[in-house]
Amino acid sequence: MAPNPYFSLALLFAAALGFGLAPLGLAWLWGKAFSPAKPNAVKNAIYECGLESAGDAWMQFRSAYYLYAIIFLIFDVEAVFLLPFAVAFTGLGAGACGAMAVFVLLLVEGLAWAWAKGVLTWA
Repeated sequence: MAPNPYFSLALLFAAALGFGLAPLGLAWLWGKAFSPAKPNAVKNAIYECGLESAGDAWMQFRSAYYLYAIIFLIFDVEAVFLLPFAVAFTGLGAGACGAMAVFVLLLVEGLAWAWAKGVLTWA
Protein backbone atom coordinates (compact mmCIF):
# COMPACT_ATOMS: atom_id res chain seq x y z
CA MET A 1 0.00 0.00 0.00
CA ALA A 2 1.42 3.41 -1.03
CA PRO A 3 1.72 6.10 1.66
CA ASN A 4 -0.49 9.14 1.44
CA PRO A 5 1.32 11.93 -0.46
CA TYR A 6 -0.07 14.51 1.95
CA PHE A 7 1.31 12.77 5.06
CA SER A 8 4.58 14.69 5.05
CA LEU A 9 2.71 17.97 4.52
CA ALA A 10 0.39 17.19 7.44
CA LEU A 11 3.38 16.26 9.59
CA LEU A 12 5.13 19.54 8.80
CA PHE A 13 1.91 21.47 9.48
CA ALA A 14 1.56 19.76 12.87
CA ALA A 15 5.21 20.50 13.70
CA ALA A 16 4.78 24.16 12.75
CA LEU A 17 1.61 24.41 14.82
CA GLY A 18 3.33 22.75 17.77
CA PHE A 19 6.37 24.99 17.40
CA GLY A 20 4.15 28.05 17.76
CA LEU A 21 1.73 26.77 20.40
CA ALA A 22 4.16 24.92 22.69
CA PRO A 23 5.86 28.07 24.08
CA LEU A 24 2.46 29.68 24.63
CA GLY A 25 1.21 26.63 26.51
CA LEU A 26 4.37 26.40 28.58
CA ALA A 27 4.15 30.11 29.48
CA TRP A 28 0.50 29.68 30.49
CA LEU A 29 1.36 26.66 32.66
CA TRP A 30 4.30 28.52 34.23
CA GLY A 31 2.03 31.46 35.00
CA LYS A 32 -0.60 29.22 36.59
CA ALA A 33 1.97 27.37 38.68
CA PHE A 34 4.20 30.22 39.90
CA SER A 35 2.29 33.51 39.63
CA PRO A 36 0.39 34.71 42.66
CA ALA A 37 -3.26 35.35 41.88
CA LYS A 38 -3.72 38.27 44.28
CA PRO A 39 -4.38 41.37 42.19
CA ASN A 40 -4.67 44.68 44.01
CA ALA A 41 -4.49 48.37 43.21
CA VAL A 42 -0.70 48.51 43.57
CA LYS A 43 -0.06 45.53 41.29
CA ASN A 44 -2.49 46.78 38.64
CA ALA A 45 -1.09 50.33 38.64
CA ILE A 46 0.80 51.57 35.61
CA TYR A 47 4.54 51.64 36.21
CA GLU A 48 6.68 54.08 34.26
CA CYS A 49 10.20 54.43 35.63
CA GLY A 50 8.91 54.68 39.17
CA LEU A 51 7.46 58.14 38.64
CA GLU A 52 3.86 59.14 38.88
CA SER A 53 2.54 60.27 35.54
CA ALA A 54 1.83 63.97 35.32
CA GLY A 55 -0.60 65.35 32.80
CA ASP A 56 -2.13 63.82 29.75
CA ALA A 57 -0.10 61.37 27.69
CA TRP A 58 -1.66 62.54 24.42
CA MET A 59 0.39 65.15 22.64
CA GLN A 60 -0.33 66.81 19.34
CA PHE A 61 2.31 66.54 16.64
CA ARG A 62 2.43 68.59 13.52
CA SER A 63 1.25 66.60 10.53
CA ALA A 64 4.18 67.97 8.52
CA TYR A 65 6.48 65.52 10.31
CA TYR A 66 4.45 62.61 9.00
CA LEU A 67 4.52 64.06 5.50
CA TYR A 68 8.32 64.33 5.66
CA ALA A 69 8.50 60.70 6.73
CA ILE A 70 6.18 59.52 3.97
CA ILE A 71 8.08 61.47 1.31
CA PHE A 72 11.35 60.05 2.61
CA LEU A 73 9.95 56.52 2.38
CA ILE A 74 8.71 57.09 -1.16
CA PHE A 75 12.10 58.24 -2.39
CA ASP A 76 13.91 55.61 -0.34
CA VAL A 77 11.86 52.90 -2.05
CA GLU A 78 12.65 54.58 -5.36
CA ALA A 79 16.34 53.98 -4.73
CA VAL A 80 15.64 50.32 -3.96
CA PHE A 81 13.81 49.91 -7.27
CA LEU A 82 16.33 51.87 -9.31
CA LEU A 83 19.44 50.01 -8.14
CA PRO A 84 18.64 46.63 -9.78
CA PHE A 85 17.63 48.46 -12.95
CA ALA A 86 20.95 50.33 -13.00
CA VAL A 87 22.90 47.12 -12.43
CA ALA A 88 21.15 45.19 -15.23
CA PHE A 89 20.73 48.14 -17.59
CA THR A 90 22.68 46.67 -20.52
CA GLY A 91 20.77 43.38 -20.47
CA LEU A 92 17.28 44.88 -20.48
CA GLY A 93 15.13 45.69 -23.46
CA ALA A 94 13.26 48.82 -24.49
CA GLY A 95 10.14 47.78 -22.55
CA ALA A 96 12.05 47.74 -19.27
CA CYS A 97 13.59 51.12 -20.03
CA GLY A 98 10.14 52.54 -20.83
CA ALA A 99 8.67 51.11 -17.62
CA MET A 100 11.49 52.60 -15.58
CA ALA A 101 11.06 55.95 -17.34
CA VAL A 102 7.35 55.95 -16.43
CA PHE A 103 8.29 55.04 -12.83
CA VAL A 104 10.80 57.88 -12.56
CA LEU A 105 8.39 60.35 -14.19
CA LEU A 106 5.67 59.45 -11.68
CA LEU A 107 8.11 60.03 -8.85
CA VAL A 108 9.20 63.36 -10.32
CA GLU A 109 5.53 64.31 -10.59
CA GLY A 110 5.05 63.42 -6.91
CA LEU A 111 8.06 65.53 -5.97
CA ALA A 112 6.75 68.46 -8.02
CA TRP A 113 3.34 68.12 -6.37
CA ALA A 114 4.87 68.06 -2.88
CA TRP A 115 6.99 71.09 -3.72
CA ALA A 116 4.01 73.01 -5.15
CA LYS A 117 1.87 72.21 -2.08
CA GLY A 118 4.62 73.48 0.23
CA VAL A 119 5.14 70.12 1.92
CA LEU A 120 8.91 70.42 1.71
CA THR A 121 9.11 73.73 3.57
CA TRP A 122 10.17 73.26 7.19
CA ALA A 123 8.38 76.26 8.71
